[in-house]
Amino acid sequence: MLHCFKPGDQKHFTRVVREEDCAAFDSGAVHPVYSTFALARDAEWCCRLFVLDMKEADEEGIGTMLTVQHHAPAKAGSSVDFTATIVQLQTHTIVCRYEAKVGNLVIATGEQGQKVLKKEKLQKLFEL
Repeated sequence: MLHCFKPGDQKHFTRVVREEDCAAFDSGAVHPVYSTFALARDAEWCCRLFVLDMKEADEEGIGTMLTVQHHAPAKAGSSVDFTATIVQLQTHTIVCRYEAKVGNLVIATGEQGQKVLKKEKLQKLFEL
């Protein structure tokens, strides 16, 4: 794993909320706002942007934890700006704190963790 970042470094990602990102379950649509599930996916992606730069050709990242505090809704069509900030780098583990905003309104915060492991090791874990 390349150690090219340090705590405090940031990555950014923007998602325009699509219809498929809105709250829905097998029973149907719930509300026309960004679902916590889709928000979590995009928060994890923003944090993963670090891993894409850190992993070597024989490595891959795997998520280890994700928290979401969903503070406010974002309607379909809203532009949601994510900022991921590294809070911990230890051996092959990276932990980021993230914030999601629509304009100046914070709609979500949380943390996300990943480990960077050899692809061979991951394959063995997946065979269990």
